[in-house]
Amino acid sequence: MNRCLAFATAATLSLAAASLAAQTTVKWMHIETNNANIANYFKQTAEAFEAKNPGVKVEIQVLENEAYKAKLTTLLQSSDKPHVIYSWGGGVLQAQVRAGVLQDIDDAMKGAWADSLSPGAVDAFRYQGKVWGAPMLMSQVGFYYNKALFQQAGVDAAGIKTWDDLLGAVKKLKAAGITPIVVGGADKWPVHFYWTHIALRLGGKPAFEAAQRGDAGGFGNDVFVKAGEVFKQLVDLQPFQPGFLAATAPQSYGQFADGKGAMTLMGNWLYNSQRGNAADKKGLSDDAMGWFAFPAIPGGKGDPRETLGGINGWLVTKGAPKEAVEFLKFLTRPDAQREMAAKGFFIPVAKGADRDMVNPFFKLNAMNLAASPYHQIFYDQMLGPSVGRVVNDVSTDIAAGKMTPKDAAAAIEDARKN
Repeated sequence: MNRCLAFATAATLSLAAASLAAQTTVKWMHIETNNANIANYFKQTAEAFEAKNPGVKVEIQVLENEAYKAKLTTLLQSSDKPHVIYSWGGGVLQAQVRAGVLQDIDDAMKGAWADSLSPGAVDAFRYQGKVWGAPMLMSQVGFYYNKALFQQAGVDAAGIKTWDDLLGAVKKLKAAGITPIVVGGADKWPVHFYWTHIALRLGGKPAFEAAQRGDAGGFGNDVFVKAGEVFKQLVDLQPFQPGFLAATAPQSYGQFADGKGAMTLMGNWLYNSQRGNAADKKGLSDDAMGWFAFPAIPGGKGDPRETLGGINGWLVTKGAPKEAVEFLKFLTRPDAQREMAAKGFFIPVAKGADRDMVNPFFKLNAMNLAASPYHQIFYDQMLGPSVGRVVNDVSTDIAAGKMTPKDAAAAIEDARKN
């Protein structure tokens, strides 16, 4: 064999070996809303995993919240489905299990992996006796407010403890010519935070669980009718920004960041998202922004310490390569969660990771979550796609003046029964 032929043969073999070594691709689809720091961190995490696992490539697709939800259902039925996907748990997860599009990670989760995470967070991804996903973060919904606008209107955030206090603050802000609240009504789910939070304060965990079972009229009973009536007290004050029904959630984040409204009821992801959606890409600083919990409602049976939010994480789709589970372990490992907590990305679920948090808002939320006797997962996720969609629709219809509280509750119960 001459030297040229030998060289060509060696090169061909080398290329073939390289091709064989890079056959496994893990397709990872996640959500991000204009936070380059988080997206870059996830990219670096994927690269670090690739470096530790030669021959494995992590292919990343990043989508905005609504685009993700719209695309995921179709993708899960296709041959090109992602292997690792973002999840809010609850009824949507359960529907995906029943549809046969997920693979459980129960065996892999046993032992050290599960032991490193909050047991309650792991349980949020348990269904039919198996664990189907790995939790990574928790969230709490509450009111973020603009300190300067509150001061201008003479509103003391520390004094907003009850529903009447909130209504009084709205009236003061309107009298000062300030839009009290911004909300992304076009996406609907931000509006459901009001109706569901009120229901939580009125009935607590027992009312929700009874309604899920269909007891005493299910979601059509007095607790949920009254939730709509209490919400309507706020709606009648016309507290939202002009055109709120056409504003998406990211647009509302930007409006709040730009000082176009005094408050917004949102999860702790707003902290980073309001900056990315601000006109100046800086948004409100820590000193310019405050936070308070959703107020108590006099006569309500729910504990005011109860929280509304999510326990979010990752799922593995059926047919994914075994490396997808290994990547999920790598992604949710305690030291990674500690680093992300220290960077102020979110509230982690790894045991002890919250000690590295420096973000004052996230630290406050973490304390609230630790003290909460019950954490209510978002209705639109907990109740599954069919019922959850109706909750979002009727909440927005009440806000728009298109539906009565009684009809709204009845529509949710009809969806539950069907």
